[in-house]
Amino acid sequence: MKFYRILVFMLLTNFSICFAQFNQNTSRSLFSDVKAYKVGDAITILIMEETQADNSAATKDSRSTSLGGSVDANANNNRFNAGGDLSTSTGFAGSGQTTRRENIRSRISARVTKVDEVGNLYIEGKRTTKINGETQTIMISGKIRPVDILPNNNVYSYNILDLSLTIEGDGSVSKIQEPGLITKFLRILF
Repeated sequence: MKFYRILVFMLLTNFSICFAQFNQNTSRSLFSDVKAYKVGDAITILIMEETQADNSAATKDSRSTSLGGSVDANANNNRFNAGGDLSTSTGFAGSGQTTRRENIRSRISARVTKVDEVGNLYIEGKRTTKINGETQTIMISGKIRPVDILPNNNVYSYNILDLSLTIEGDGSVSKIQEPGLITKFLRILF
């Protein structure tokens, strides 16, 4: 009798473990794709950002002022001559050009932190990697429409509303790219 109780207990325990594996999508059909739809679900973000910006400006300004005068008098062979001239001139020429191109490709997992009243998902994700003393941190947050989620639970970064993407690096390469102490000091002064 004791043996049967242990056997029934083991069967029920195994059944509940098996059932718990399918508990993630209990409100979904067995034939639907597994997609993030509630708080705590994971989603994969495919970061594909490409930015190109060109800007140029030119300014030329000049101004010139001239003032002249002359007096000539002659009395009893005494000749008096006076003259004057005043001239001012200013000029300015300036030009500038900026060009910026960025191409970012990465993949990061994020977590659903909130679902709004119309079903949009608020996500946040962070990934930190360290290779040869270089630490790279990627942070992402934003809002996703459920229709933008692909069948394999991925979403492209350009489909994220209010996207905030931060990529930071720290290490020996990042420190070498910074200007020296004297250059920083001169920038503060001038």
